[in-house]
Amino acid sequence: MDLFSMDFFTALLSIVVIDLVLAGDNAIVIGMAARNLPKDQQKKVILLGTVGAIVIRALATMIVVYLLKIPGLLLIGGIILLWIAYKLMTEEETHEVKSGYSFWAAIRTIIIADAAMGLDNVLAVAGAAHGSFLLVILGLLISIPIVVWGSTVILKFMEKYPIIILIGAAVVAWTATKMIAKEPLVKNIFADVWVQYAFEFIVVAVLISIGYLKIKRGKETNHEKEKSAS
Repeated sequence: MDLFSMDFFTALLSIVVIDLVLAGDNAIVIGMAARNLPKDQQKKVILLGTVGAIVIRALATMIVVYLLKIPGLLLIGGIILLWIAYKLMTEEETHEVKSGYSFWAAIRTIIIADAAMGLDNVLAVAGAAHGSFLLVILGLLISIPIVVWGSTVILKFMEKYPIIILIGAAVVAWTATKMIAKEPLVKNIFADVWVQYAFEFIVVAVLISIGYLKIKRGKETNHEKEKSAS
Protein backbone atom coordinates (compact mmCIF):
# COMPACT_ATOMS: atom_id res chain seq x y z
CA MET A 1 0.00 0.00 0.00
CA ASP A 2 1.49 3.34 -1.14
CA LEU A 3 2.02 5.90 1.60
CA PHE A 4 -0.72 8.58 1.60
CA SER A 5 -2.52 7.02 -1.37
CA MET A 6 -6.32 6.79 -1.56
CA ASP A 7 -6.15 3.20 -0.25
CA PHE A 8 -3.99 4.41 2.63
CA PHE A 9 -6.47 7.12 3.66
CA THR A 10 -9.45 4.77 3.20
CA ALA A 11 -7.82 2.22 5.51
CA LEU A 12 -6.91 4.95 8.02
CA LEU A 13 -10.50 6.25 8.04
CA SER A 14 -11.76 2.68 8.58
CA ILE A 15 -9.42 2.26 11.57
CA VAL A 16 -10.56 5.55 13.14
CA VAL A 17 -14.26 4.63 12.68
CA ILE A 18 -13.65 1.16 14.15
CA ASP A 19 -11.79 2.66 17.11
CA LEU A 20 -14.53 5.20 17.82
CA VAL A 21 -17.40 2.73 17.54
CA LEU A 22 -15.83 -0.27 19.30
CA ALA A 23 -14.01 1.74 21.98
CA GLY A 24 -16.62 4.41 22.61
CA ASP A 25 -17.21 3.34 26.21
CA ASN A 26 -13.53 3.19 27.26
CA ALA A 27 -13.53 6.73 28.64
CA ILE A 28 -16.34 5.71 30.98
CA VAL A 29 -14.01 3.03 32.33
CA ILE A 30 -11.24 5.61 32.74
CA GLY A 31 -13.55 8.01 34.58
CA MET A 32 -14.85 5.27 36.90
CA ALA A 33 -11.35 4.06 37.73
CA ALA A 34 -10.17 7.55 38.72
CA ARG A 35 -13.29 8.96 40.37
CA ASN A 36 -12.25 8.27 44.01
CA LEU A 37 -8.88 9.98 43.69
CA PRO A 38 -8.16 13.61 44.65
CA LYS A 39 -8.90 16.10 41.86
CA ASP A 40 -5.23 17.00 41.41
CA GLN A 41 -4.37 13.33 40.73
CA GLN A 42 -7.28 12.50 38.41
CA LYS A 43 -5.82 14.21 35.33
CA LYS A 44 -2.44 12.50 35.83
CA VAL A 45 -4.12 9.10 36.24
CA ILE A 46 -6.23 9.61 33.12
CA LEU A 47 -3.16 10.69 31.10
CA LEU A 48 -0.83 7.91 32.31
CA GLY A 49 -3.56 5.27 32.15
CA THR A 50 -4.42 6.29 28.59
CA VAL A 51 -0.77 6.25 27.49
CA GLY A 52 -0.36 2.78 29.02
CA ALA A 53 -3.54 1.58 27.31
CA ILE A 54 -2.37 2.95 23.93
CA VAL A 55 1.00 1.20 24.26
CA ILE A 56 -0.63 -2.14 25.17
CA ARG A 57 -3.23 -1.75 22.40
CA ALA A 58 -0.55 -0.90 19.80
CA LEU A 59 1.66 -3.87 20.76
CA ALA A 60 -1.31 -6.27 20.75
CA THR A 61 -2.47 -4.99 17.35
CA MET A 62 1.01 -5.34 15.84
CA ILE A 63 1.21 -8.93 17.08
CA VAL A 64 -2.18 -9.68 15.51
CA VAL A 65 -1.11 -7.97 12.23
CA TYR A 66 1.86 -10.34 12.13
CA LEU A 67 -0.22 -13.41 13.04
CA LEU A 68 -2.74 -12.66 10.28
CA LYS A 69 0.03 -13.43 7.74
CA ILE A 70 -0.19 -17.11 8.76
CA PRO A 71 -2.31 -19.06 6.20
CA GLY A 72 -5.88 -19.61 7.34
CA LEU A 73 -5.91 -16.93 10.05
CA LEU A 74 -7.24 -14.20 7.75
CA LEU A 75 -10.26 -16.40 7.03
CA ILE A 76 -10.80 -17.18 10.73
CA GLY A 77 -10.27 -13.53 11.70
CA GLY A 78 -12.74 -12.38 9.05
CA ILE A 79 -15.43 -14.76 10.28
CA ILE A 80 -14.86 -13.63 13.89
CA LEU A 81 -15.11 -10.00 12.78
CA LEU A 82 -18.46 -10.68 11.08
CA TRP A 83 -19.72 -12.03 14.42
CA ILE A 84 -18.36 -8.94 16.19
CA ALA A 85 -20.17 -6.69 13.69
CA TYR A 86 -23.42 -8.56 14.35
CA LYS A 87 -22.99 -8.33 18.14
CA LEU A 88 -22.18 -4.62 17.84
CA MET A 89 -25.66 -4.06 16.38
CA THR A 90 -27.70 -6.43 18.53
CA GLU A 91 -26.15 -6.53 21.99
CA GLU A 92 -25.77 -3.92 24.69
CA GLU A 93 -22.45 -4.11 26.50
CA THR A 94 -22.12 -3.33 30.20
CA HIS A 95 -18.84 -3.07 32.06
CA GLU A 96 -18.45 -2.99 35.81
CA VAL A 97 -15.17 -1.37 36.85
CA LYS A 98 -13.99 -0.83 40.38
CA SER A 99 -12.69 2.65 41.08
CA GLY A 100 -9.13 2.94 42.29
CA TYR A 101 -8.28 4.29 45.73
CA SER A 102 -4.58 4.76 44.99
CA PHE A 103 -2.77 6.47 42.13
CA TRP A 104 -1.11 3.36 40.66
CA ALA A 105 -4.09 1.10 41.37
CA ALA A 106 -6.28 3.38 39.24
CA ILE A 107 -3.73 3.38 36.40
CA ARG A 108 -3.49 -0.43 36.57
CA THR A 109 -7.30 -0.70 36.46
CA ILE A 110 -7.50 1.51 33.37
CA ILE A 111 -4.85 -0.47 31.47
CA ILE A 112 -6.27 -3.91 32.39
CA ALA A 113 -9.87 -2.87 31.64
CA ASP A 114 -8.88 -1.38 28.28
CA ALA A 115 -6.95 -4.53 27.35
CA ALA A 116 -9.89 -6.77 28.28
CA MET A 117 -12.44 -4.60 26.45
CA GLY A 118 -10.25 -3.99 23.41
CA LEU A 119 -9.84 -7.52 22.01
CA ASP A 120 -12.49 -7.03 19.32
CA ASN A 121 -11.01 -3.61 18.54
CA VAL A 122 -7.50 -5.06 18.12
CA LEU A 123 -8.70 -7.68 15.64
CA ALA A 124 -10.75 -5.19 13.62
CA VAL A 125 -7.93 -2.62 13.44
CA ALA A 126 -5.39 -5.31 12.49
CA GLY A 127 -7.67 -6.39 9.64
CA ALA A 128 -8.22 -2.84 8.40
CA ALA A 129 -4.48 -2.04 8.54
CA HIS A 130 -3.63 -4.55 5.76
CA GLY A 131 -0.29 -5.35 7.38
CA SER A 132 0.79 -1.72 7.85
CA PHE A 133 2.17 -0.93 11.31
CA LEU A 134 2.19 2.79 10.38
CA LEU A 135 -1.59 2.69 9.88
CA VAL A 136 -2.05 1.00 13.27
CA ILE A 137 -0.05 3.71 15.07
CA LEU A 138 -1.64 6.62 13.15
CA GLY A 139 -5.15 5.23 13.74
CA LEU A 140 -4.52 4.89 17.48
CA LEU A 141 -2.92 8.34 17.77
CA ILE A 142 -5.93 9.93 16.04
CA SER A 143 -8.78 7.99 17.63
CA ILE A 144 -7.73 7.20 21.21
CA PRO A 145 -7.48 10.86 22.32
CA ILE A 146 -10.93 11.44 20.79
CA VAL A 147 -12.28 8.42 22.68
CA VAL A 148 -10.72 9.56 25.96
CA TRP A 149 -11.77 13.20 25.87
CA GLY A 150 -14.98 12.96 23.87
CA SER A 151 -16.51 9.54 24.37
CA THR A 152 -19.36 10.89 26.48
CA VAL A 153 -20.42 12.95 23.47
CA ILE A 154 -19.87 9.98 21.15
CA LEU A 155 -22.03 7.72 23.34
CA LYS A 156 -24.82 10.32 23.46
CA PHE A 157 -24.74 10.60 19.66
CA MET A 158 -24.89 6.80 19.37
CA GLU A 159 -27.94 6.71 21.66
CA LYS A 160 -29.64 9.55 19.79
CA TYR A 161 -28.69 8.38 16.30
CA PRO A 162 -28.58 4.53 16.17
CA ILE A 163 -27.58 4.81 12.49
CA ILE A 164 -24.02 5.47 13.75
CA ILE A 165 -23.92 1.95 15.21
CA LEU A 166 -25.12 0.50 11.90
CA ILE A 167 -22.45 2.46 10.01
CA GLY A 168 -19.78 1.24 12.42
CA ALA A 169 -21.00 -2.35 12.09
CA ALA A 170 -20.95 -2.00 8.29
CA VAL A 171 -17.32 -0.80 8.40
CA VAL A 172 -16.35 -3.75 10.63
CA ALA A 173 -18.21 -6.19 8.34
CA TRP A 174 -16.58 -4.63 5.26
CA THR A 175 -13.16 -5.05 6.89
CA ALA A 176 -14.04 -8.70 7.58
CA THR A 177 -14.96 -9.37 3.92
CA LYS A 178 -11.67 -7.83 2.76
CA MET A 179 -9.76 -10.08 5.19
CA ILE A 180 -11.59 -13.17 3.88
CA ALA A 181 -11.00 -12.17 0.23
CA LYS A 182 -7.25 -11.78 0.88
CA GLU A 183 -6.94 -15.20 2.54
CA PRO A 184 -4.48 -17.23 0.38
CA LEU A 185 -6.57 -20.41 0.82
CA VAL A 186 -9.56 -18.85 -1.00
CA LYS A 187 -7.82 -16.11 -2.99
CA ASN A 188 -8.50 -17.81 -6.35
CA ILE A 189 -12.25 -17.47 -5.79
CA PHE A 190 -11.83 -13.69 -5.67
CA ALA A 191 -9.35 -13.39 -8.56
CA ASP A 192 -11.96 -11.36 -10.45
CA VAL A 193 -12.26 -7.98 -8.73
CA TRP A 194 -16.01 -7.81 -9.46
CA VAL A 195 -16.54 -11.12 -7.65
CA GLN A 196 -14.78 -9.62 -4.62
CA TYR A 197 -16.89 -6.42 -4.78
CA ALA A 198 -20.10 -8.46 -5.10
CA PHE A 199 -19.08 -10.64 -2.15
CA GLU A 200 -18.30 -7.58 0.01
CA PHE A 201 -21.58 -5.85 -0.88
CA ILE A 202 -23.79 -8.93 -0.38
CA VAL A 203 -22.23 -9.94 2.96
CA VAL A 204 -22.40 -6.41 4.40
CA ALA A 205 -25.96 -5.87 3.14
CA VAL A 206 -27.20 -9.22 4.50
CA LEU A 207 -25.52 -8.75 7.89
CA ILE A 208 -26.83 -5.21 8.35
CA SER A 209 -30.34 -6.30 7.28
CA ILE A 210 -30.36 -9.19 9.78
CA GLY A 211 -29.09 -6.92 12.56
CA TYR A 212 -31.64 -4.21 11.72
CA LEU A 213 -34.53 -6.70 11.70
CA LYS A 214 -33.46 -8.15 15.05
CA ILE A 215 -33.23 -4.66 16.58
CA LYS A 216 -36.69 -3.82 15.17
CA ARG A 217 -38.22 -7.04 16.55
CA GLY A 218 -36.59 -6.37 19.94
CA LYS A 219 -38.12 -2.89 20.08
CA GLU A 220 -41.56 -4.25 19.13
CA THR A 221 -41.30 -6.94 21.83
CA ASN A 222 -40.29 -4.38 24.47
CA HIS A 223 -43.15 -2.09 23.37
CA GLU A 224 -45.66 -4.95 23.72
CA LYS A 225 -44.29 -5.80 27.19
CA GLU A 226 -44.66 -2.16 28.27
CA LYS A 227 -48.26 -2.08 26.98
CA SER A 228 -49.20 -5.30 28.76
CA ALA A 229 -47.53 -4.10 31.98
CA SER A 230 -49.53 -0.87 31.91
